[in-house]
Amino acid sequence: MAKSISIQGGFSLKQKIIYINWGLVLLIIFLSSIGFAALYSAAGGSFHPWASRQMMRFSVFLVGMIVMALIDIRYWQRLSYVCYAIGFLLLLIVEIKGHIGMGAQRWINLGVIKLQPSELMKIVVIMALARYFHAAPLEDMKRISFLIPPALMILAPVALVLLQPDLGTSLMIVMAGVAVFFVAGAPAWLFIGGIGATAAIIPLAWHFGLHNYQKQRILTFLHPEDDPLGAGYHITQSKIALGSGGIEGRGFLKGTQSHLNFLPEKQTDFIFTLWAEEWGLIGGLLILGLFALAFLYTAWIAFRCRHGYGRLLAFGLMVNLSLYVFINVAMVMGLIPVVGAPLPLISYGGTAMMAVMIGFGLIMSCNIYKDSKLPRI
Repeated sequence: MAKSISIQGGFSLKQKIIYINWGLVLLIIFLSSIGFAALYSAAGGSFHPWASRQMMRFSVFLVGMIVMALIDIRYWQRLSYVCYAIGFLLLLIVEIKGHIGMGAQRWINLGVIKLQPSELMKIVVIMALARYFHAAPLEDMKRISFLIPPALMILAPVALVLLQPDLGTSLMIVMAGVAVFFVAGAPAWLFIGGIGATAAIIPLAWHFGLHNYQKQRILTFLHPEDDPLGAGYHITQSKIALGSGGIEGRGFLKGTQSHLNFLPEKQTDFIFTLWAEEWGLIGGLLILGLFALAFLYTAWIAFRCRHGYGRLLAFGLMVNLSLYVFINVAMVMGLIPVVGAPLPLISYGGTAMMAVMIGFGLIMSCNIYKDSKLPRI
């Protein structure tokens, strides 16, 4: 029966299911299971309120990821600009009537879920850039006029995200976009000039662009000991929890900083700290090792793609996912200022998990259709 079901691209449904990278699927399930365990611990040994909801969301998104993987990559190529337009429209809706939470206007309240369009924008920006640069000759990459439209594709949503305000997400959109520029073959002078321009505007951004709370985060990062019970409380407690975990950890459900409520946002931004306190350095390295393996899978898929769209899309999504992990782990360790970035598949949250699973679904579609011939559109 499965052999008789064929779809555009020459694959039967059975063949497409076989071509799914099931090793990557198992990694995703394993990482999510660690998240369920951490959320169970964060609630003091209860599935409610976080673990049970996260498990239900993951089950739905896992099915959605598989469905996305089975869809012909050419459909995603055609829909790239449409997805970008929808994402940009959602950002505009946030500015007009977005839900305000924790002092920021970043969500659209849909009742069932509070949608954060900026998380989805990270994905659709990469899709749009991949389509734009697909099959672009090197001659075009040297022309400023050719590079202006994709630059605006990045800067336009970044401007809206900064208004929310959300500096961390805006920086992630920029960095993922720059990565796509790099793989597409943009000239080196463009990156050198961009670094120079960024360095030049830092003083202006400090005086005129950053909100007071953003400045305070940077000052707290530099000197957390100056206000250990105020602005420096989060990072100070995180470091204490990481240190108390030692090599082997204090044991499951035995973390003192988290279960005595010293550790803030333990189910979201600081969930890696909770896990490392209970499972120690070994547990922390396990998570990082699993993420590294997932990124290697993704890089392997990107390099195997014979078409520019899939290669740029998979690589850009890999960079986006790796930024999630790097920023979260570096943040809780005090290596960078606290910016509120979730740990993929592990932190509690609906939109963040949705965006990550959409990204993996697109990556797997690239793998199934790695040899497809995509039109230059």
